[in-house]
Amino acid sequence: MTLAFPIPLLGFCAHSGTGKTTLLTRLIPLLREADLRVAVVKHAHHRFEMDRPGKDSFALRHAGADQVVVASRERLALIKECLDPRDEPSLAEALGYLDPRITDLVLVEGFKHESFPKIEVCRPSLGKPLLHPQDPEIIAVVADAPVDLARALPLLDLNRPTQVRDFVLGHIRQHRKR
Repeated sequence: MTLAFPIPLLGFCAHSGTGKTTLLTRLIPLLREADLRVAVVKHAHHRFEMDRPGKDSFALRHAGADQVVVASRERLALIKECLDPRDEPSLAEALGYLDPRITDLVLVEGFKHESFPKIEVCRPSLGKPLLHPQDPEIIAVVADAPVDLARALPLLDLNRPTQVRDFVLGHIRQHRKR
């Protein structure tokens, strides 16, 4: 069953090192130019720190706080400890922290095993297998070279982020018609 969310949701999936983040950093400014408010949910397969030693939030968290909210005029951040490190947060749980009232589109990096619309990012030179043959939720492929697709999907040029932007804008229009 496809994950439901009140605003358009579109994932970018690929093998590690393929260029998902690089594509998103080129795509987001183009979407902002189209007057879209963009949120991003990124899945990390590794441990990461949002704050660092010497910062109050770091000291408070390491003192035992399970949740720390840092709020200023410029931004608000929530740092929440996952109490059981074996429990992987789901995409639905991560989306629950977003405010749909101030977002027009959610881009998701990762969570490739969850059921929601995704674009596969592919670099044939890396020799990695394609994901779309096993994932019916993949609605397009972005590649930096020609690719033999296993089924009929739009094939977008990784080196032309405006082409990806136009596809995303079409996806948003379809979502709004529903």
